[in-house]
Amino acid sequence: MDNDEPLESKTTEETETQPAPQSSDEMLYCEAEVPTPVDKEKAGRENSETDLEIEDTEKLFTTGQKELYTEACKLMGVVPVSCFLRNMEESYMNLNHHGLGPHGTKAIAIALVSNTTVISLEVADNCIMEEGTLSLVEMLQENYYLQELNISDNALGLEGAKIISEFLQRNSSSLFNLQLSGNNFKDDSAELLCQALSANYRIKEIDLSHNQFSDKGGELLGHMLALNVGLLSLDLSWNHLCSQAAMALSNGLKANITLKTLDLSMNGFGNEGAAALAEVLRLNSCLASLDISSNDISTEGVSKISKGLEFNESLKVLKLFLNPISIDGATLLILSIKKNPKSKMENLDISNVMVSEQFVKTLDGVYAVHPQLDVVYKSIQGLSVKKTILQWTNPMKLIQSYADQKEITILDFFKSLSATGAMKMSAGEFWKAMTKQNQVPLNRSQLRELTKRLEDSTGMVDFSSSLPHPEAAPLPTLLSPTGSLRQLQPQPHTLAAATFRDKCPQ
Repeated sequence: MDNDEPLESKTTEETETQPAPQSSDEMLYCEAEVPTPVDKEKAGRENSETDLEIEDTEKLFTTGQKELYTEACKLMGVVPVSCFLRNMEESYMNLNHHGLGPHGTKAIAIALVSNTTVISLEVADNCIMEEGTLSLVEMLQENYYLQELNISDNALGLEGAKIISEFLQRNSSSLFNLQLSGNNFKDDSAELLCQALSANYRIKEIDLSHNQFSDKGGELLGHMLALNVGLLSLDLSWNHLCSQAAMALSNGLKANITLKTLDLSMNGFGNEGAAALAEVLRLNSCLASLDISSNDISTEGVSKISKGLEFNESLKVLKLFLNPISIDGATLLILSIKKNPKSKMENLDISNVMVSEQFVKTLDGVYAVHPQLDVVYKSIQGLSVKKTILQWTNPMKLIQSYADQKEITILDFFKSLSATGAMKMSAGEFWKAMTKQNQVPLNRSQLRELTKRLEDSTGMVDFSSSLPHPEAAPLPTLLSPTGSLRQLQPQPHTLAAATFRDKCPQ
């Protein structure tokens, strides 16, 4: 028994010197701490469940990105997302439909605080709720590398709008593209968001489509547009905006000097709204793309828009798809462009309108004045199927044939379109160049297909796209014997309908 006493004393001593157990929050960052403790004042949200505790940057840089994320997942009690772990060093991170929830989102946010590679983050349809939204905006206060964020389809509602509004009013992040589609935002949310956007100058592109803004929300949005000096692109499609909203938005657009792209499709502007937008087209010198597809605009409304086009010098794209427009209305549109020598119109989408051969002859006269213009319509009345197919001879095959005759490459042909031999040019410049050259005559249908094939994600025509991919094995059904030409199947006169269906949800 005497021998047991020293052992008991030793055990007691070890118990006294054993450190107290740490909480899970402390363990996440203790493993990342430097040996010398640093005393720092806690942030105001210390007791909040969404606090990322990101004020001690020294800790974050001493732990690997993947290890930090793994520990954050342990802290939040969630399973790490393998896709996130694999792509932490990539510029684009797509975590849509991963079921992250608020805790999984917080773990992602913790890991991204010190990340310098991810520029674009997508977390749509993840039920992130208010807590997850707060985690993301707190992360954005520290991360100055993330530029694009998609938190669409998360049903954020009014509470989420409050968090986002507070974040936008700070003007303190590098974010310029924010997608908020499908978040059950109503007019009360619009009031908060518009208040923030009126003073925000950092956000350049915002998507508010598939929400529930009505005319009241439209009035608030119109007032915001009159004050905002940063937005370049605004998507308000698939809302409940009607004629009053159209008039309010139009008033805002008259004062706006920055917005380039506006999507108002799938609303209910009607002819009254079209008349208000016509006045915008007459006065606004900034807007370059306007989509008012499916707004119940008839020939009466189109006649008003046509008068605005006669004076407009900035618009390049006008989409009127799925509006009840007659051939007469379509004719008014193209003639208004012809009357305007300063028109910059490149694309007019009336792809649900069946036109006549007389319309096509009139359109040829418009093309002579504005060779960069492309008018997309449904089809020509009375045109035989055989004649339609003949119009769809593969344009690349024609170019390849010409190149073979001249003993040059396809790339040499495309580079000859530019005086500088450039490998890229805008779609409008490409159309002008192709209509002026006479070596390979192409009709508009062929030129449209060619542009679609060569156009990149930024809207530029990239001639390097005409080259075969070296890693791709030759496919006899798709490539010519030389492997330099991809065969394209004949298609209907317009591809706009298919493009529009791709854009809309199923």
